[in-house]
Amino acid sequence: MDTHSYKKFQNIPLSVLDLAPIIEEGDATQAFQESVRLAQHVEKLGFYRYWFAEHHNMKGISSSATSLLIGHIAGHTNSMRVGSGGIMLPNHASLVIAEQFGTLESLYPGRIDLGLGRAPGSDQATAFALRRTLHAGPEEFPMQVNELQDYFSSNPVSRVKAVPGQGLDIPIWLLGSSDFSARLAAEKGLPFSFASHFAPAYTVPALNLYRDRFQPSEALDKPYAMVAVNVIAADTDEEAAYLATSHQMQFLNLRRGKESKLQPPVENMDTIWSPAEKAAVQESLSPKTTIIGNKETVRKGLEAFRKETDADEIMITSQIYDVKARLYSYSIVGELMNE
Repeated sequence: MDTHSYKKFQNIPLSVLDLAPIIEEGDATQAFQESVRLAQHVEKLGFYRYWFAEHHNMKGISSSATSLLIGHIAGHTNSMRVGSGGIMLPNHASLVIAEQFGTLESLYPGRIDLGLGRAPGSDQATAFALRRTLHAGPEEFPMQVNELQDYFSSNPVSRVKAVPGQGLDIPIWLLGSSDFSARLAAEKGLPFSFASHFAPAYTVPALNLYRDRFQPSEALDKPYAMVAVNVIAADTDEEAAYLATSHQMQFLNLRRGKESKLQPPVENMDTIWSPAEKAAVQESLSPKTTIIGNKETVRKGLEAFRKETDADEIMITSQIYDVKARLYSYSIVGELMNE
């Protein structure tokens, strides 16, 4: 795995997870323009890779056509790796994903990552609309990963060939928010990325399981674990807390089953959520994995998280309503990375 060209925070690379948020009063066109701005900004700061997550039927997230968006961002940047965090493989035929990412790798050689998840990235009705059947579900995920690896092989077993795709060196990552993908990544000797940004309680157990059971492979000779965290940085802790209310409302609306775009920040969340809702949101957005504050607060939070997880790489996501504030938040992290 090529990890020599990045600037480092505590000797590890920092990367970006972008959900291409659609803000209130905004649309997908604006979201994609802001993603380009952010990608170009963080590339200059020295961030290593830039990933998009596949979601469907969500008014506030525009990264549903993930492969298209990866190509768009790769075309507007120069050297940063671009990929999926992840493609929800049960939604797709493995051959289609092999061809799409074979195309991306052919267009942008040495820059494309294929991160795979086994969740639908949506509700059951949307999953049915995507697949036309729910028989091929998450339980078939390991078989689909095997199919993908075969399509990328120089000597595939299948009579069907991925063109482009066959023989291309496209890193496959397994993503998870529980122990399932940790076990599979260890068994197959693949890099593993954990969704600490919304499943903080399972982070360390999943990482320990991955490392303890890791089997070396042609792809990787030792475990490589990336963890995702939320970071909302500003000049003061108070300003950061204010900006973070947009993210909190996003999780609150998900809990309520309410469709919404990313909302502008508010002065006082206690006027919006109940005590039970507050506790539920804060359980998902733990202070360990949702770091909110000024530069020094963020430094301490990232250092503590790095120490607890022993992560090989940290991927940062920042659901901030105002794009200028979002760019500035990454600038603060970039300063920490470059000091």
